[in-house]
Amino acid sequence: MTAMLSSQPLSRRIMAIWCADLALDRWRLAEGCRRGQGSDAAPLALIAETAHGPRIAAVNIAGAEQGVRTGAMLADARTLCPSLAVRPADPAGDLAFLEALALWAQRWGPWSALDPPDGLIVDTTGAAHLFGGEAALLADARAQLRRRGLLARVAMAPTAGAAWALAHYGPDGAVLEGEAMLERLGPLPVAALRLDDEVLLLLRRLGLKRIEDLAGIGREALARRFRTRRAPAANPLVRLDQLLGRVPEPLLPVIGQEQPMVQRRLMEPIRHRSLLDRVLADLAEDMARALEARGEGARRLELAAWKVDGDVLARRLEMAAATRDPAHVCRLFAARLDDLDAGFGIELVRLIAPWTEPLALAQADLDAAAERHGTSLAACMDRLTVRLGEGAVRRPLPRASHLPERAQRWTPPLAPQPGLQEDFAFHERPLKLLDRPEPIAVIYEAPDGLPRLFRWRGGVHEIARAEGPERIAPEWWRERSTVRLRDYYRIEDSTGRRYWIYRHGLATDGRGDAPEWFLQGFCA
Repeated sequence: MTAMLSSQPLSRRIMAIWCADLALDRWRLAEGCRRGQGSDAAPLALIAETAHGPRIAAVNIAGAEQGVRTGAMLADARTLCPSLAVRPADPAGDLAFLEALALWAQRWGPWSALDPPDGLIVDTTGAAHLFGGEAALLADARAQLRRRGLLARVAMAPTAGAAWALAHYGPDGAVLEGEAMLERLGPLPVAALRLDDEVLLLLRRLGLKRIEDLAGIGREALARRFRTRRAPAANPLVRLDQLLGRVPEPLLPVIGQEQPMVQRRLMEPIRHRSLLDRVLADLAEDMARALEARGEGARRLELAAWKVDGDVLARRLEMAAATRDPAHVCRLFAARLDDLDAGFGIELVRLIAPWTEPLALAQADLDAAAERHGTSLAACMDRLTVRLGEGAVRRPLPRASHLPERAQRWTPPLAPQPGLQEDFAFHERPLKLLDRPEPIAVIYEAPDGLPRLFRWRGGVHEIARAEGPERIAPEWWRERSTVRLRDYYRIEDSTGRRYWIYRHGLATDGRGDAPEWFLQGFCA
């Protein structure tokens, strides 16, 4: 995606699409149900897990007729409707579906933008005549969406804010011209300005229920009342100016990325595994050349095989590191094709790389030798993951925590690494950390001086050098207020061995008895 700043002149034409039941419609598509049949015959709700328990995220018509409302707790909803069936909500899946829908909606204009969680904004400037006019364009949009199982409301106006207001609170299929916009939009409620809930509550308490009521107040009074509100959703004056096209509104168009794809249409259907392996090897070679031209490597590959009877066999493969080695790809897919049933034959095979990463050119002889001898770390991780499963292989990733035992976490090798603004500015950590800190007895300078002698596992160690302390405070958002501080020291005993120890607590902190000492790691 790339950002675009749209000044929204009144000569532009913006279409807003609102799919009020997007989550339910997507669930119906996944279950093979149709609106009004099966899925709506019985009360159904999609629930989301919150800090206070399951909460209703979406409800169908049958459930709404029995009093179930979006945002209510599941326990309260079951009290009103004991026969309510629930399914887990999938906000991430809904967003991905909305992004795909935004790309598909570019059939009506040059670009489209997301209006989460259930809307789209499409710029249709100069495209209405291709459909026979703006009314015909809106009718085509409704028909095409209904054909795909989505019931949507649409509207067209010179600005994105005006189109959004009409789609949500105006008549379906409304078309608004640039003249007399305030007169047409004035009767709509102030909620049509896309304001936060607390701002809407404040406006209702002030008796400002419609847009025309808000527009009738002087700008100076609104500017004084909301002078500290910078966000557009918290400032009615900014939203009103965006609605009428007086100020620009930033929009973020959705731009589709081309996925590398190679395929083979076979002259004769194939049924034997050896022939399929040969086709896969050819596709892997073609994919390698396509990825090399883009300077990328594949992290995920999807193989699809179309059978003569119309059935599609799909296999997906994910790699621990970006690669475009054909032999490696074929070797990994070999284990995924053992249970493939070709039936009467396969006539089309397609290989797609939906997830790619930059992959620079490397010394081919060294990498090839590592691949042949099985010493490549990425190749080893891929083989173990394919054979043992994704949950059997893990890798450590840094975590934003000062506590040593929480400074890293184990994740599957295929999970994407979180973005880091910079390396952790902590002190260097020891080469090896114990799973659990072990208690030690320490003689140190009172009250908070350096340690001089410590006993660990029956042996006495005289400290020749000591560095510290490095004080680490407890994580207040996870720990209780009675948790004590830690003072870490790097020490070296008389034999040259180096340790990492810490004192748990201070003598004067009032949070317990005398401080305790622990050994947590070994330095190089």
